[in-house]
Amino acid sequence: MSHASPRRRTAVLGLAFVATAALLAGCSATPAPTATLEPGETASGTIVVSTFPFGVEEFQKAVVDPFEAATGITVELDTGSNADRLSKLELNGDSSGIDVMLISDYYAALGQSKDLFAEVDEDEVPNLAEISDFAKEDQYDGPAYSYQLNGTLYRTDQMTAAQAADWNTFGDPEYKGKIAMPDISVTAGQLTVSGIADVFGSDPYDVDEAFSTLASWNDNVLQYYTSSTEVSSLLSQGEIAAAPALSGFATSLVASGAPIAWTAPTEGTFMATNRAMIPVGAPNTPAANAFIDYLLSVEAQTSSAAIVGDLPVNPGATVPTELTAIAGEAATDPIGAGYSTLDIDTIVKNRTDWVDRFAREVSSK
Repeated sequence: MSHASPRRRTAVLGLAFVATAALLAGCSATPAPTATLEPGETASGTIVVSTFPFGVEEFQKAVVDPFEAATGITVELDTGSNADRLSKLELNGDSSGIDVMLISDYYAALGQSKDLFAEVDEDEVPNLAEISDFAKEDQYDGPAYSYQLNGTLYRTDQMTAAQAADWNTFGDPEYKGKIAMPDISVTAGQLTVSGIADVFGSDPYDVDEAFSTLASWNDNVLQYYTSSTEVSSLLSQGEIAAAPALSGFATSLVASGAPIAWTAPTEGTFMATNRAMIPVGAPNTPAANAFIDYLLSVEAQTSSAAIVGDLPVNPGATVPTELTAIAGEAATDPIGAGYSTLDIDTIVKNRTDWVDRFAREVSSK
């Protein structure tokens, strides 16, 4: 039993959408894009790039503007949440008008399971050969162009780095009512569940042990958060001492001069990726390939890291000191720093059940 807090709430964002995952029956072969360039032909025209609703101006400056200047291809951005954009793509099918979709790994895999994406042709995207191996995993039809590290955001005036790196700290009675946890519906939530499962259970998918452990920590949990704004506010105001969170959340908090830092766990370290996908029936596949190729280039990866704050997948990119100061070696070599990705097929297969169980067994107790 735990003491319910008026601040604690369970996110239901996206539950209606992810419930459809239970109907999926594995990935079937997806058709390749039909439009290709003839020898000597150059990609041209206009493409629609579907992307996240945040950091749009920064992405325009870092990637879109220089791509347009270099190629003469016009880029129109269409923004929205992962769930909304994928649902719209499924509804509209081949008439969606989307040429490239930038989307988080879970939703990329969910779309693949419904045959919504075509496999990116490595012959048409030369920079695929230049990016890190984890960014071109076979389980995805499109490459990763950035990644997100899970770790702990913490108040340096209330907790040491060693404490923040130890999962057991979240259950320490010293921090009763001073912890925030991500809901499983957000990226950090699944990574946190898998980290706890890996450390306290048999593997990253042992959610029985993960949910039991999380529930036992509930006296310490002030809130289950569903957005970066929530956890940033709680930390800045000193209402909590720590929260598992993505490293990208730390950049502005650390830059503000607040006594806040981020650290990777000593074990149970997992990361997520953002993927560049080409929908089946994309109107301008040659230009879509050209855009993805540029997105993976040293130039774009360096610019995106500096302006957007994206961690690059091209080892040749330059990473700004603001990012390496937060994430250390993992900002340039996450695998070498001990991070790994999750098996996305396992996540897609079990996601609906895990979200429902998390609400019943963890966040509502």
